[in-house]
Amino acid sequence: MSNAFAWVFLAALAAATVTRLWLAQRQMRHVRAHRGEVPPTFAATIPLEAHQKAADYTVAKVKLGMIDALLDAAVLLVLTLGGLVQWLAVQWDRVLPGQPVWHGAALIVSVFILQSAIGLPLTLYRTFGVEQRFGFNRMTLKLFVVDTLKGIALAAALGIPLLLLVLWLMSAAGAYWWLWVWVVLVGFSLFMQLIIPTFIMPWFNKFSPLQDPRLVERVEKLLARCGFRSHGLYVMDGSKRSAHGNAFFAGFGASKRIVLFDTLVERLAPTEVEAVLAHELGHYKLNHIKKRLVISFASSLAGLFILGLLVAQPWFYEGLGVQMQTLPVALLLFMLVSSTFGFFLSPLASLFSRKHEFEADAYATQHAQAADLVEALVKLYKDNAATLTPDPLHSAFYDSHPPAAIRITRLRST
Repeated sequence: MSNAFAWVFLAALAAATVTRLWLAQRQMRHVRAHRGEVPPTFAATIPLEAHQKAADYTVAKVKLGMIDALLDAAVLLVLTLGGLVQWLAVQWDRVLPGQPVWHGAALIVSVFILQSAIGLPLTLYRTFGVEQRFGFNRMTLKLFVVDTLKGIALAAALGIPLLLLVLWLMSAAGAYWWLWVWVVLVGFSLFMQLIIPTFIMPWFNKFSPLQDPRLVERVEKLLARCGFRSHGLYVMDGSKRSAHGNAFFAGFGASKRIVLFDTLVERLAPTEVEAVLAHELGHYKLNHIKKRLVISFASSLAGLFILGLLVAQPWFYEGLGVQMQTLPVALLLFMLVSSTFGFFLSPLASLFSRKHEFEADAYATQHAQAADLVEALVKLYKDNAATLTPDPLHSAFYDSHPPAAIRITRLRST
């Protein structure tokens, strides 16, 4: 292996994988060490049995994550330095000679299918093993198969035309193809924001208008106080898949709607649901969603610019075990390895997200009672078996939400 980039890639992959495993070990040790006692912040609200269940659930998920990390690394090595991408490229070239766009699409789709198939056993175990063991899974095998088939159909209907357009632009748009591709991807992302709430999500879940008159009245008053106009307040039948609860906003413009999981409505009092929605409204009113979109678009532009520089570099292909040096192959390789090289930026994204969560909490306390938000969060921590004692470094690296104790303490001080 004489190519220097191959060693750089191996070093990055090893560093990312070892770090993932090390952080996982830290998380398990920390959670187990604090399993025997409920933290003082929650001593009066969460029983020891629930705290221990959350600890065991967290450890089980972390163990599965370690297997996932090792599997990801192994598959990536086989695809790149192991020569599988090169072999697939040659095979598709025999089937589709002289058709670079279709050849590239076939190659990328086949690699995606292969990765999905390899990851399927872990997905099944996560749902019917871990989630089932801790009482969260409500999905049947039949529903899992139906969801999978729907997902495949949706990916084919939307993803393949997009992929063909991207590959065509790469070959036909000249030196600045990466800029045109970025424009297309931004447009597609905004288009998806419009159609997901009204067309895609109802394909998987049933959405019903909120019926509880007390809750409807509270939410309408909250929306009026916040100056927010929604195009729908819906309850989603999340309970047919999972016992976890959640609430979220979807879409923008005419497709903007508020969605509550039925499990959330069942478990929380109306004042607590109001407080949770005030938090979600905070994300919207403080432009967190727009800021995240802008960061996402800027990141994709930077990534495509870098790819535009790499496509003409033989060392990039050769360092990843591929001899066929075409634009589609470059795109595939970049998609495969970018997460490895970007892994150590994860704490920055998590820090940014946690900052937004604190800001949304502060907004919620201005339009609802802080005590109600605290009660709602404590119930959600308990019902979702969220660990109350995460390892600080693991949390800083991965968690999009602040640690429970810090968040509750801050809310109680307002």
